[in-house]
Amino acid sequence: MNLDVRGCGTALATPFRRDGSVDEPALRRLVQFQLREGIDFLVPCGTTGEAPTLEQEEYLQVIRVVVEEAAGQVPVLAGAGGNNTRKVVKLMQEVAPLGVQGFVSVAPYYNKPTQEGFYQHYRAIAEATHLPLILYNVPGRTGSNIQAPTVARLSKIPNIIGIKEASGNITQQMEILNSVEPGFRVFSGDDSFTFPLMALGGAGVVSVVSNEAPGLMTKLTHLMFEGKYQEARRLNAYLLPLMQANFIETNPIPVKAALAMMGLLEEVYRLPLVPMRSDNRAKLEKLLHTMGLLSRQNTRDRIAEGVAERVS
Repeated sequence: MNLDVRGCGTALATPFRRDGSVDEPALRRLVQFQLREGIDFLVPCGTTGEAPTLEQEEYLQVIRVVVEEAAGQVPVLAGAGGNNTRKVVKLMQEVAPLGVQGFVSVAPYYNKPTQEGFYQHYRAIAEATHLPLILYNVPGRTGSNIQAPTVARLSKIPNIIGIKEASGNITQQMEILNSVEPGFRVFSGDDSFTFPLMALGGAGVVSVVSNEAPGLMTKLTHLMFEGKYQEARRLNAYLLPLMQANFIETNPIPVKAALAMMGLLEEVYRLPLVPMRSDNRAKLEKLLHTMGLLSRQNTRDRIAEGVAERVS
């Protein structure tokens, strides 16, 4: 498929209002922040976007807003996964007309499919859409692992163009890189694996950290493409504490707390997620201050003014 997506893509958080509804103005601000910082692509409605808690209409609303705000400047790849293959197919068919450029689809969870089950699941949803599809392997959340030989089989399906690999197993990631079809993209699903995976030939990262620091994470991937490994290594070391802090509690709790501190959204979660513990919040705030990210609060008004002009 002809979709040249690589580099840094943000797994976007979904802002909510205090009444629990989707905060559309905040979502627009967040997208504009990403665009101004030079992000390569956007992935709404994934794990970081609290997709399991979104009602169908809310899910479509989020996708619609992100596509509208991105306005063709970067590709939008919608999160669209689940453990009911027929429901995933139906969801993708409803989302495709909204203007997304492709999908990122998490492996079926709870069912614990066999490797043949993974293959048939992804084959079925790939055949149900003309859009490119990126697999998402995250065993820590799904309870099962898409093994390298299965990824290699799936890479032969024309519109399955890549995988977001979050197994935490660098040997498996090397096996995938060595066995897939030419042009198949392997993205890190863990920020802290971006540097080593790209050094091995990976295509970039679908990032949590880039919610807070899109420019820096994008720069890291571009430095790797340019072969500037020493500079990339220094930037990776600088970002590592934030990569770790974003998982001091379950994602997306820390990243939403950070974005709230930066003035980009309200810190509202949907159950079963709850706010951070106070001690962890203090550690996160101190880190953001040290990294100079809290000074980005003054970007909120400028971003909001630009959004208001377009939607008025």
